[in-house]
Amino acid sequence: MRGRAARAPCAGRMALVVAAILSWLLAASGQASAHAAFISSQPADGAVVAAAPSEMLLTFSEPVSPLVLRLIRPDGSATDLTGFGTRDAVVAIDLPDLPEGTSVLSWRVVSVDGHPVGGAVSFSVGAPSVERPPGAASSASDRVRTAIWAVRTVLYAGLLIGAGGAFFLAWMAPGSRAGAGAVRAFLIAGLAAAPLALGLQGVDALGIELDGLLDARTWTAALGTTYARTACVAIFTLAAGLVAVGRAEGALQRAAGTTALLGTGLALALSGHASAAAPQWLTRPAVFVHGVSAAFWVGALLPMAVALRKPDRQALRGLERFSRSIVVILAALVVAGVALAVIQVADPKALGETGYGRVLLAKLGLVIVLLALAALNRWRFTAPAIEGDAAAAKGIRRSIKTEIAVATAILAAVALWRFTPPPRVLIVEAATPVSVHLHSQAAMADISFRPGCAGPVAVAIYPMAADFAPMEAKEVTLVLSKADAGLEPLRRAATKVDGVWRVDAMQIPLAGIWQIRVDILITDFDIAKLSGEIELKH
Repeated sequence: MRGRAARAPCAGRMALVVAAILSWLLAASGQASAHAAFISSQPADGAVVAAAPSEMLLTFSEPVSPLVLRLIRPDGSATDLTGFGTRDAVVAIDLPDLPEGTSVLSWRVVSVDGHPVGGAVSFSVGAPSVERPPGAASSASDRVRTAIWAVRTVLYAGLLIGAGGAFFLAWMAPGSRAGAGAVRAFLIAGLAAAPLALGLQGVDALGIELDGLLDARTWTAALGTTYARTACVAIFTLAAGLVAVGRAEGALQRAAGTTALLGTGLALALSGHASAAAPQWLTRPAVFVHGVSAAFWVGALLPMAVALRKPDRQALRGLERFSRSIVVILAALVVAGVALAVIQVADPKALGETGYGRVLLAKLGLVIVLLALAALNRWRFTAPAIEGDAAAAKGIRRSIKTEIAVATAILAAVALWRFTPPPRVLIVEAATPVSVHLHSQAAMADISFRPGCAGPVAVAIYPMAADFAPMEAKEVTLVLSKADAGLEPLRRAATKVDGVWRVDAMQIPLAGIWQIRVDILITDFDIAKLSGEIELKH
């Protein structure tokens, strides 16, 4: 009775800590909205302007922080731009004096979910250059991407297997040392991975190679992202786990174990695609609950596997306590996971059509295997194993080893999400208009497709004379062709509405690069044919 009475106040204090963390996450939820998507620029990509602009505006789907702004002039020379300001989701960049020809702004920014986003925008002063200067924003190389994936997988294993295992030993099996050495190894591996993961965040943010880890600017960039909070909390969490599996006993061990478990959920909730999605009042707490539940479940596997190999009554009692608790924990895990998946995927078709969706399907398949193994353990093996049945103990130990392997595969899959924007972001990007500027010696035209993706679109055409003055055309015809798909050209006559030539409800059957031509009838005997390419997204 005294043991139960002593545990009750501790459980009450844990509930208060959980409530405090969830309240803090809710309070912080207004600080972020979603993974940033590039919306538009002014001047627009591909635009030709009469005079050199003094400022360039980049508009995103949410506020961002610039990391690299590099201007490539028509002669190929590059300048890093440091003069900029941010207004909500708009970045205003000061431009130097520019000569005639095509310039490229290569940009790289970090969104509030901690993920860098890069791109390039070109525009021409007077007339386009014969050759466009290089300037696409750099992106992570295969070596950098592999390093990020591997290090984050190790960090996740340290948090879920290590910190979760520390909680199990502190609360479910106090006094037991079953699996403590293996749990400690995962915690130490996670501690080594956390600062390295932060450094790789800086490497990715700046779009540089792995040798950039030795550059102070890399770490400065990393510390300016929300991932820095995740790394710092992870380090504190893993250190607490080491205390719990060390020589600590009683209240100190339970406090350290509680910190390890709750810190895992907090670290995961402080950055990432899911935690930054709207509505924040739901997603951040859901990530926290999902992380805590996963750590409770996965962290118990190693100690239990060892306990079943060696006689350890304390650990076997922990197995019994775990068996009673796991149903509620799994319910919380599944509910939180389903809520996050619905928000991130948005459209069920995206499950098979996007990288994020395919990773999610793989994860769900592995989770189903894990749930089946957990059900087998609980309903067939647990009770006989606790009573001393050697065959049941052998069966559950074999099943737990499989669970550990499957759980590790899940962590490796989750680490891939760093490189796959969620479908909700792709929907925003696809809905963004796509523009192209076409020109010849006799005429020019700006053409805008809204939305900039396959399917039904509305096309707006703005004909101009060679001196940028509006052109009074007699007829305007739009022609789209995609020879690599074996399609006949799509030809549509535009209608003039309020000074703009429009083609409404045009059906684009395929995504990809299309050849575009605009025929402008200037007089009965004079026609200008403008051609180029435009890329429409899925």
